[in-house]
This record gives sequence, C-alpha cells and structure tokens, in this order.
Amino acid sequence: MPKPLRVKDLSKNSKDKIIIALDVEKADEARDIIAELRHSVGAFKIGLQLFTSEGPAFVRELTHSGLKIFLDLKFHDIPNTVAKASIEAVRLGVWMFNLHILGGPDMMKSSVEEVANICEKENLERPNVIGVSVLTSSDSSTLAAVGIDADVNREVERLASLAFDCGLDGVVASPNEAALVRKAIPRKDFMIVTPGVRPANATSDDQKRVMTPGEALRSGSDYLVIGRPVTAATNRSSVIEGILKEIEIPN
Repeated sequence: MPKPLRVKDLSKNSKDKIIIALDVEKADEARDIIAELRHSVGAFKIGLQLFTSEGPAFVRELTHSGLKIFLDLKFHDIPNTVAKASIEAVRLGVWMFNLHILGGPDMMKSSVEEVANICEKENLERPNVIGVSVLTSSDSSTLAAVGIDADVNREVERLASLAFDCGLDGVVASPNEAALVRKAIPRKDFMIVTPGVRPANATSDDQKRVMTPGEALRSGSDYLVIGRPVTAATNRSSVIEGILKEIEIPN
C-alpha cells in the first residue's frame, strides 16, 4: 500500500481550498477561466464534458504549465480496466483523480497498487486517489430507485469507510456528510472533497445537497469544488474574492 498523505499536504491557505470546475465545452473557454483565476484558487477540475471534447492532450497541457488538476472521470469498471486507466491518469501528471467506490474493494485496491507501482517504476509524483460516494445530485429516493435501501448519510459513511480500508486518500462527498465522514475515519489527513458548494446568493442548479463555502469547511471539508456560481459570473474574480473572505483561515 502506498504511503499515506501527510497532514502537511492539506494546505492551510484559503485559496488552496478552492477547486474550480471547468465544466465547459471547449479548451478556449477553459483557458479563459484559468487565465482569470489561476492565481486566486488552488486547482482546477476537468470532468467528463471537457475531457471528452478536448482529450488527454489538454490535461497534459495544463499540468505541464504547473496547474494542479483534479481529473474527475469517476472511473467505474472491472478492476483491471480501472487500474490501467489509473496508470494513464498518473502519467498525465494530475494532482488528483477519482473512481467510484461502488466499483468495489478489488477495483480500488488494484488501482491503488498500480498507481504506487507505476510511480516508483517511472519516478512519477503520486497523485491523490479519491473515491466518489453518493453524487450530490442524488438523495435517498435516488438510492432507493437503484436498489440501495439506506439513507444518504448512512450510505456515504459506509462507502467512505470502505474507501479508507482500501487505501484511498479521501472521498468525494457533499458537505452535508462531511462531519459524519470526519468522525468515521480516524486519519486526520483523509481528504474530503466537496462539490455542491454554493455562495449564499447562488442557485442550487441540479445539486440537491448543498452548503455555502464557509459552512462546508466548518463541517469538515478539505477542498471545495465550485463551478457555475463562479465560472458563469460576469466578474469571476469578484466572486472568488467574496468566497475567500468568507473562508479566510486565520494564521
């Protein structure tokens, strides 16, 4: 099993807590957002839409420019397929990527092992490997519709514990469950990455379990994934300034 992340890897700087979701169609749109915000936030997320449109080459362009990239492709397949995809994510130089915890223990363990092996073999920096618990667009009725007879809180807590046992570095969970995950996992540097974060005056869009940035951090989140409330704003920098004031971490 790879060495766990150390507490010092979880930045104390307010701006480093913010991950901007590049949920746009084209690279030029993403470059425009990055140009405005790269010195104001900690990282950028590339998800399925932009990755499918622009491909691995665009991810490599950004990592080679020194940006921290969260590759949000939510790998979920047979263990060998996800492990090999994880190797390619490492080679792209991403700071973090994720997979679905519901893929099961064998899938997660094989991916963690393959990531450690390829990093040692090719002298690559090891990214954070985190697991998706329950999507923030889901609620208990969504779980019931797919045959999961549990409320969201209990399911997220169970999945987070499974991810921890399998050697993952953290989980993606809504801020509503952050406190439960923090209490359930004994390691302080187990990362909680939270989408569904919205400034107080923003709409929820298709998210069902949301909080403001300050509320999310107080609940135990380590990193806040924020998309449309920032990227669709007329003045993105101004929105970020407001968020930073809300979450300012005292020295």
